Amino acid sequence: MNIKSISKVVLASAVILGFCQCKQQSGNTNVTPQEHAPIALSGLKIAYIDVDSLLANYAFYQDLAEEILRKQENYTLLLSEERNKIENDIKDFNNKVEHQVYSSEERRNAEYNRILKRQQALEEKATKYSQELADENNANSQKIGETVENYIKEYNKSHGYNLIISKTSLLFADETLNVTAEVLEGLNAAYNQTSK
Repeated sequence: MNIKSISKVVLASAVILGFCQCKQQSGNTNVTPQEHAPIALSGLKIAYIDVDSLLANYAFYQDLAEEILRKQENYTLLLSEERNKIENDIKDFNNKVEHQVYSSEERRNAEYNRILKRQQALEEKATKYSQELADENNANSQKIGETVENYIKEYNKSHGYNLIISKTSLLFADETLNVTAEVLEGLNAAYNQTSK
């Protein structure tokens, strides 16, 4: 699985979790009646959204995923270049040791320690880059989730659904209940206006 796929999976998972937040009941499996007035099933207006399809075609999500991918590629290149320099220094060091070039053991140890510190610094840099990407991914997931949730609330003001759910947990749903295309169109239109 490549980095782009991983970034998309991470963002998609976070958005899906936002749609599917479920509360676990601790040990109690009995169903208790709701204190709210029941809604007659015949008048219940339900719709669903295919989150995978929504994210695959949502320009904001794609832009954020592309930005993460560019940063990942840049970090990978920087780390690779540094790793190659260190490997060359190690080869040079080993060659000098083999040919007894160092004038003293102290000089040899100093060079060895310098290379070791560079390797440690590279590992720290790799960890830092990885954490930066993870933090940015989390922030992007939050942005996407909030944007989609806010848009769906606004969308529903004019459509009056009692329930809009994610297709993720559905075993069957009539395709006429699918509002993904409408929501996607609205999300992309809103994003295109703000990104100009």
